[in-house]
Amino acid sequence: MDSKSSSRAFEALTPALSEWLLVALSSLGFSRMTPVQSSTIPLATSKDVVVEAVTGSGKTLAFLIPVIEKILRVESPIKRHNIGAIIISPTRELASQIYNVLISILEFHPPSASVLRPPDPELEQGEENDTMENPKDTSGIKVIPQLLLGGNTTPAQDLSYFLRNSPNLLVATPGRLLDILSSKHVHCTQSSFEMLILDEADRLLDLGFKDDIQKILQRIPKQRRTGLFSASVSEAVDQLIRVGLRNPVRISVKVKSATGAHDKRTPASLQMSYLVVDPGVKLPAASSLLRSLQPTPLKSIVYMSTCAAVDYFQYLLPSIMPGFAVVPLHGKHPSSVRQKNFARFVDSIGPTVLLTTDVAARGLDIPAVDVVIQIDPPSDPKVFIHRCGRAGRAGRKGLAVTLLSPGSEEEYVPFLEVRKTPISPFVKPKIDMAPSDAEKTTERLRTIVLHDRALHDKGQRAFVSWVQAYRKHSASSIFSIEDFDWEKIGRAWGLLRLPKMPELKGWLGDRSLGAKVDFDNYAYKDKSREKHRKEELARRLSYPDNAFEGRKGSGVNGRDKQGAWSQKKELKKAKEERRQRKQLGREKARLEKMTPAEREKEHELERMVARVREEVKDDGSEFAGFDD
Repeated sequence: MDSKSSSRAFEALTPALSEWLLVALSSLGFSRMTPVQSSTIPLATSKDVVVEAVTGSGKTLAFLIPVIEKILRVESPIKRHNIGAIIISPTRELASQIYNVLISILEFHPPSASVLRPPDPELEQGEENDTMENPKDTSGIKVIPQLLLGGNTTPAQDLSYFLRNSPNLLVATPGRLLDILSSKHVHCTQSSFEMLILDEADRLLDLGFKDDIQKILQRIPKQRRTGLFSASVSEAVDQLIRVGLRNPVRISVKVKSATGAHDKRTPASLQMSYLVVDPGVKLPAASSLLRSLQPTPLKSIVYMSTCAAVDYFQYLLPSIMPGFAVVPLHGKHPSSVRQKNFARFVDSIGPTVLLTTDVAARGLDIPAVDVVIQIDPPSDPKVFIHRCGRAGRAGRKGLAVTLLSPGSEEEYVPFLEVRKTPISPFVKPKIDMAPSDAEKTTERLRTIVLHDRALHDKGQRAFVSWVQAYRKHSASSIFSIEDFDWEKIGRAWGLLRLPKMPELKGWLGDRSLGAKVDFDNYAYKDKSREKHRKEELARRLSYPDNAFEGRKGSGVNGRDKQGAWSQKKELKKAKEERRQRKQLGREKARLEKMTPAEREKEHELERMVARVREEVKDDGSEFAGFDD
């Protein structure tokens, strides 16, 4: 990459970020490519770096540019099937985003661009492509990237691409990267490998990725440059030793607070607020907030705590938020569905709400997100910053609102202040919710649920998973399930009854939540599922007194996989009889092999055992211990 291309990349950055990027580049061993100069920050050469900066400040460019420059400045081209650098991301969406930014940068380096984009057949011979500035390549060195994601392709397909194209820069998620590095055809030699980047480093160091990261580090050279980047990397300082950093340079970019101190961990252009509302009207409050903002936000993100909750509310939210398209996204979606839904939200041109979990909380640079609403607070307080940071990126104004219930949940505000993430009350526009709004919402949601029993099943699973998420909350003293108004929350979810769960043990309220539903005639829209339900219903009614109703495994919703308890009792009895017959057969065969003397000895032993048992009959008294 020439200096002209580098200057263009820097023009998109704020002065503060340019200075920070200068430090990062210098720490990694570069000094001559930067168009900005700083005499106030000491520069270190060829050091590992730990970089912390507010969300939306441009961390992706800060590590992509050094990686590209490092590969282009090697003394000789990297050999085939050897890797020059690796960038690891915790999620597929973030890895794809990094790869797309990388491709856009490489468009300004003609040799690399020629590998990524085949020649245009419509261009006449000798005619230059206008998108390339310097078609002549004197060094022969180029950056050849490869994106490695689990789910879209198989490891064999990724390995085939690697062997065919010999990429020298890998952008990957941990699992698929480990698959590729495990191949004997892929080489990470000391002479070729230059740099390892861990994006969203604190997430990668979580327990879920720990084993994969350790195995990856065992397969790459120890002599390397390593960079850790995140908006909350300071939370993982005690784990840095596990990834082998050697005396790293700490680079931290924060924002001035109202007091003038550099202590904010979120962009100045992002307004972070909270709204205290009754738990029965959280969803209509979120809808009222979006509809009251002027102009109407085009892209909004609504966060919930679990995948099951997203699966349930994706069908209900459109009735609460008329005029807004709702796009679901969570980590349990198949890879193709995640990509399709994410692209649908990014490319939307009308008012759209992304209903999601923490899978869309970190690192994703979604253009023009106006509002972030947190219906459920994140179980990990580190994720709070990342969620809010989807709005207000790159200097653009954004709003992040967290909905809290009155009482102990309001203590979440000082809890965040201690973590240097202050939030203020949401004042304008004013959101007023009346008790009648809760009742109207309940009736609206129940009307939808009653049209398909599958939604009732989804609601039951979602509610249980939601309660479990609160039970495991890291700030459980603030978000305590003991303070829940179960009936009010259940009605707010549009439930027809509360599910059976340990948390409701001893609760004396109305589990039916005031809903009068004939569950025997409550049908599924899916014809095959409804047919199975009716068969199960007929089977249940065929037994006297509904003997197995209410037992585990019983029911008419397709989950009775074990059959009725009376049938299981008969099967158990038949199994016991077969076992006894087999035992008698084995005993008979054993006696037939014995001599008459051995059989007589066997009978004598049996008589002795019977006499002893008769003499020491159990009289029911308690064992008093041995005599002294």
